[in-house]
Amino acid sequence: MNRQIRRLGIAMAALFLALFVQLNLVQVFRADDYNTNPNNTRAVTRDFNRPRGQIVAADGTVLARSEEVAGSSLGRQRVYPEGALFGHVTGYYSFSAGFSGVEESYNADLAGRTTPEIADIGEYLLDRDPTADVTLTIPPEVQRVARDQLGERRGSVVAMDVRDGSILALWSFPSYDPTAVSQADQGAAQEARALLLAAETNPLLPRSYRETYFPGSTFKVVTAAAGLTSGAITPTEPSYPREQEFLPPQTTRPIRNFGGGTCGGNLVDIMRVSCNTAFSRLGVDMGAGTLVERAKAFGFDERPPIDLPGAAPSPISDAAAFDENIPVLAQTAIGQNAVRASPLQMAMVAAAIANDGKVMTPHVMAEVIDDDGEVVDRFEPSVWRTATSPEVAASVREAMVAVVADGTAKALAVPGVPTAGKTGTAQLGNGLSHAWVIGFAPADAPRVAVAVLVEAQEGASEQTGGRVAAPIGQAVLAAALQARP
Repeated sequence: MNRQIRRLGIAMAALFLALFVQLNLVQVFRADDYNTNPNNTRAVTRDFNRPRGQIVAADGTVLARSEEVAGSSLGRQRVYPEGALFGHVTGYYSFSAGFSGVEESYNADLAGRTTPEIADIGEYLLDRDPTADVTLTIPPEVQRVARDQLGERRGSVVAMDVRDGSILALWSFPSYDPTAVSQADQGAAQEARALLLAAETNPLLPRSYRETYFPGSTFKVVTAAAGLTSGAITPTEPSYPREQEFLPPQTTRPIRNFGGGTCGGNLVDIMRVSCNTAFSRLGVDMGAGTLVERAKAFGFDERPPIDLPGAAPSPISDAAAFDENIPVLAQTAIGQNAVRASPLQMAMVAAAIANDGKVMTPHVMAEVIDDDGEVVDRFEPSVWRTATSPEVAASVREAMVAVVADGTAKALAVPGVPTAGKTGTAQLGNGLSHAWVIGFAPADAPRVAVAVLVEAQEGASEQTGGRVAAPIGQAVLAAALQARP
């Protein structure tokens, strides 16, 4: 009998220990995973009937607020006065679908759970629930210019302050109105979300930072920085031969210049006309290790640290993958084949060259203000990566100025302001191509960088980026410079 009791006691102790371990796993070690899981709506249920702070633009324009709903069990619903203009930035706050965007990243602040007074036991004796407002870095006028200039062409526009990483425009078309997904009527909210999910154009996807594409010739900025850093080239040497095509080792298929053109020369010459043959030669000559290492220094292959959920890393193949495939290395050096980039990543490339080689941490939050008007959090600028030395950045900057002054990006020039840029055309193999431009201004004292992608344009000429994307970039740069003196 005593032996059976001991066995029962040991078994119960083991069960208690297992329960204790599992409880700690759930409540301590896995708590963050459960709380941030978008399928977990318990946090939303807890917060939905409480007051919630506003999301406001850089000029104080209200982008998201809560309103009471008569006759609804939820009591409140989230509304977005600017509609689709900031849909991918604010995200939605839905009882059935959870949250996204700033609503997700700064949920605790908006719900008032990070304000100092919430920790004060006296707060629970007062007849109010503390909240906090999140102020963004984006001026609505710059966001509107990005929207209006892109129009109904699928694509993205990103603008940022090169000095501190503040996002000044983050627009993708198509977008969506978060109010429809966030309404208190759950049947209507679920139907609205289902329609968005079923749409072939996927308007819920913020292409600006969660999708990647072949960067085309905009990637030549990275290739140039790699060559200069490694010593494979200088601003004046070598002078690449003037040629129509370059045949890399291990293939019988040459790389040609756009339109069958002939080009060559030093760095400024080949950047100005976006010379495929020269940049392909540079990629092969300096080797995959050098190119991949420099791309990673710019942030490729790593998730950008923007304070929005789900940012996509911009992949580039490992150096070893090119060992037996030199032709792919030659294509990658001109932004095709084994490299992809988000518009955010390419804006960061331009910003790094503008900012003496330093990549600042991108962010949309400027500050968090509690309901007493006190600033409880403010984003502190920080360097995320050192992409190049100041000397290398200066040499690439000079070449990018030539691209705007007398090259493929003339349409990017802001009137009266020295401007630097680089066009790109990423061929899709079906007669269509993505039109790109990246750049910054003023070139002699940079403040704002921009990246524009217009998807699936007809034709495959290097002029496509200059003709289609550059005018959009010019308008956004001008608006951002005016908004960010």
